[in-house]
Amino acid sequence: MRNRRKMIKALLLFLKDVHEKSGKSYYFLLNDFVHLKKTKKISIEEYTNFEFENQGREFRDTFMSEMEQRPCLDLLNPKKYYTIARNKYFSHLFLEAKSIRKSELYCYYHPEGRLKNDHVAYDYESVVEVLKSKEVHSCVIKTTESSHGDGVIVVNKIKYINEKCILYLFNGRVLELKDILKEYEPLIFESVISQTEQFKKFNSSSVNTVRFMTTLYPTGNAKIIAIWMKFGRPGACVDNAGAGGNIDAAVDIETGKIYNVTQFNGWGKTKPITHHPDSGVLLEGIFIENWEDIKRDVLRFQESLPYLKAIGWDIAITPEGPLVVEMNDYWDRTGQLFIRKGWKKEIQDCYEQWKKLEKEGKVSYKMGRSYE
Repeated sequence: MRNRRKMIKALLLFLKDVHEKSGKSYYFLLNDFVHLKKTKKISIEEYTNFEFENQGREFRDTFMSEMEQRPCLDLLNPKKYYTIARNKYFSHLFLEAKSIRKSELYCYYHPEGRLKNDHVAYDYESVVEVLKSKEVHSCVIKTTESSHGDGVIVVNKIKYINEKCILYLFNGRVLELKDILKEYEPLIFESVISQTEQFKKFNSSSVNTVRFMTTLYPTGNAKIIAIWMKFGRPGACVDNAGAGGNIDAAVDIETGKIYNVTQFNGWGKTKPITHHPDSGVLLEGIFIENWEDIKRDVLRFQESLPYLKAIGWDIAITPEGPLVVEMNDYWDRTGQLFIRKGWKKEIQDCYEQWKKLEKEGKVSYKMGRSYE
């Protein structure tokens, strides 16, 4: 009974908030939400965040809710393989084995280990030994299992002074390596990414990434099903869209044209723009250079990793070509807001093809992820 009262209270608050924001009647909002909850398993949070009261038919029909996404990714990206994407050290190893372009891994630090080699370390002395041996004077430090740009430290310069390793960060802070290693968690040290001149102009302080959504089919062929971009803001070293405060845009799959440029300051706080609000660089209508080569490489990336059959790739565009910043096996749904349509049909089509093989006994996913 108590839980039921909480649910009713949450629903009433939701209706009140959306009514005040949109001016739509309570009757419309209640019926609309109940319909979408029944047909698409839309949550209150999704209805509010994606402003469904203002969305047209195409967005509504193609949007993929979290509850629709879960069973599909349970099968396409089984639990036994998800750590390939979620642990950044494991990602490095798999990408290296598949000759997929990525940052150079300088050092993997794990405080619980006791063995070391040319890139593995377990204490301050062994980390410094690895960095010195590779003559590392700048790097990016990441926690191994964080996401959305959390736990990222960009080091512009490293000085080895006597017994100290001094880190000069991109934001002007100065730290000793010992201060970072006091946090009892694994870290990776990797090379700084150098973007193309086109991408540097968008925002020079961050790596401005392209999110490619790809699927792999039983034929062994991959498909790009959606693309959107994240542009950083001055002073930020990451371009994450999750919490707002950055610029996002859709990218046309066929041509690489940037469109639907949006200033995203958080859910319900978006506005269309044409130029980057800080640099003044034109974004709307710009074509990403060398687009066909970039697409070809990203498709090869997906075809090289059959363990995960639906991946959200965060890709940096470098002079040498696309470079994997991060893989996502269970991605958020924010990109549908910027593309202004969803990827439900594409994900479910891939799911159905693999599900058919499972029913025929040709593949097994008994170790799939459980969210219960």
